[in-house]
Amino acid sequence: MRRFWFGLTSSAAVGHQVSGCTLGSGLYDTVLAKFTGSVAAPLLASALASLTPLADGLTRYVLHDLLGLPASVAGSAAGSVAGTPSSTATQFSQCRQHFPAGTPPVVPGAADLRELCYSGFAVLHSGSHKAPVFVAERLNRSSVVQAKGLQRTDRFFADARLPRAERAELADYQGSGYSRGHMAPAGNMASAEAMAQSFSLANMVPQNQTHNAGPWSQIEQDTRSYAQRAQGDVYVFTGPVYSGPTRTIGPGKVQVPSHLFKLVYDASTGKSWAHWQANAASTRMSAPISYEELVRRSGIRFLPG
Repeated sequence: MRRFWFGLTSSAAVGHQVSGCTLGSGLYDTVLAKFTGSVAAPLLASALASLTPLADGLTRYVLHDLLGLPASVAGSAAGSVAGTPSSTATQFSQCRQHFPAGTPPVVPGAADLRELCYSGFAVLHSGSHKAPVFVAERLNRSSVVQAKGLQRTDRFFADARLPRAERAELADYQGSGYSRGHMAPAGNMASAEAMAQSFSLANMVPQNQTHNAGPWSQIEQDTRSYAQRAQGDVYVFTGPVYSGPTRTIGPGKVQVPSHLFKLVYDASTGKSWAHWQANAASTRMSAPISYEELVRRSGIRFLPG
């Protein structure tokens, strides 16, 4: 297996999948304000029942993980919401709209790979790297126009759907010298909910700040400009690559990628190209590489057929 995948299969983690729906970080504040301190189980059940089914999966993890509630209390209370499935399993089948022809890439199996669905993107997350393997988005003229009117929230949060042992925390980035680099950019988000969700650390990698604000930002802007001109949907895959000596940040040892890639695929024309950039301050804009070259370097065949 290529070096790109070696780290992904190097550690085993908790084997269950987690919920496919997430919320804006404002829910964290609401829940904490209501339930800090000692609370009774009936009060929790009543509060959870008032939340929408969309919130259910993440609410259980927020209450259990952040407030230290017994799993039986959080689980039974959340299960009382009418019409809410009891399973917390997440699959890309719940958000196929983010993938060309509704078909996610086939990747090598590993115990700590988890599929996460969000409103505006999907993440295949690696628990060993505590970062995405890739993030998938669908852009078009309408979504780009809608995104232009939204204000950044800049409220980063650790995604409580991921087990603590597999996720990055805010403390990992503090004082690290690296920025929290969006893989699905906040500037692509076409709704307030999607904007809030884009600040999940599951959508981040440790990125050199100069690179993030310079050539990488230009690539993101150019991709939006192309999607606004395109006749139909444009699919984008973004992710990190790890090669050379292992570098980590924070007490959680979040791995720092050596390179980043962004694949752009125009479903109307079949045209595709990929950007491949070193995660370094010295990186400059460079010519795109072909899709087949990206497949060779990454070991992932992103597009169906």
